[in-house]
Amino acid sequence: MDDSLRQARIDLAAALRLAARFALNEGICNHFSYAPPERPGCFLVNPFGLHWSQMTASDLLLVDNDGKVLEGERELETTAFCIHSRIHMRHPRAACVLHTHMPYATTLTSLEDTPLEPISQNALRYYNDVAYDQSYNGLAGDVEEGDRMAAAMGGKRVLFLANHGVVVVGDNIPKAFEDLYYLERACQLQVLAHSTGRPLKRVTDNIAATTFTKPEAAQHYAEAHFEALKRLLDAEDASYLN
Repeated sequence: MDDSLRQARIDLAAALRLAARFALNEGICNHFSYAPPERPGCFLVNPFGLHWSQMTASDLLLVDNDGKVLEGERELETTAFCIHSRIHMRHPRAACVLHTHMPYATTLTSLEDTPLEPISQNALRYYNDVAYDQSYNGLAGDVEEGDRMAAAMGGKRVLFLANHGVVVVGDNIPKAFEDLYYLERACQLQVLAHSTGRPLKRVTDNIAATTFTKPEAAQHYAEAHFEALKRLLDAEDASYLN
């Protein structure tokens, strides 16, 4: 196996384990994927039926955009294929696609007219880069629904799915995971602020628009954070490497 593809498997398995560790997942539901540049038209994705806390590099499936499993022995979930294949095909920044039902982010998707507001430093990361799908259409059981979700996302890096969950995309696994991690924190802070019943104090648009706008610095921070989190896994249980 190519070294870069092997490393992608390791990083995606680590991201899944870390998502379980930080309650960014829901049982065996939801899915993370990565499209390795050395295998155009294909993506790695977690299989159906295996809890994220048990995921290893070798458990991941390599799937093409027609739904054929090229590598791996486990089951490919239809919903995962319908969502991920379509977003990988249509989104310019979707090397890594993370779909999950994080508690606080999902809470915001269930509130009427409640976008993610720039009220905390974490929320400023997503200023003007969030799309909202305002109607719940049930599970994505066909590619037409996947196409609809991809269209709703457009070129944004975050999509809030009404009464459902979120999709986060990134140029690579560390950056996408970083955005997922801080998105849930931003949503948690907003839900807590809403719970007081008092008005939200928004950061002004001119400040919000100029925060976290240096992509090189953001990537450097994301890589450092992801490597630090992987070292926590290594110290406790490095079986995800297998």
